[in-house]
Amino acid sequence: MKPIYYFAAAGLSIVLSIYMFVFGTSPNHEAVGVFIGLWAPTIIGIGIYNELINIYEELLVQRREREKEREREYEKVKK
Repeated sequence: MKPIYYFAAAGLSIVLSIYMFVFGTSPNHEAVGVFIGLWAPTIIGIGIYNELINIYEELLVQRREREKEREREYEKVKK
């Protein structure tokens, strides 16, 4: 997923948290608002982790391509 989706979800979590905290009708609406607000850092952390995994996978692909290129060059020199 694109990072913007994670940040949008975190922003939505913050807005929903404020709404529940201020306008909630249940007896424990303040606790529910705080709980929903705690989702934002978790969602952002998942987004950052996902982005790091994507970068790592790209680096692995580049490394494999370089290794294949070196093997081809070695085979040319060997012949």
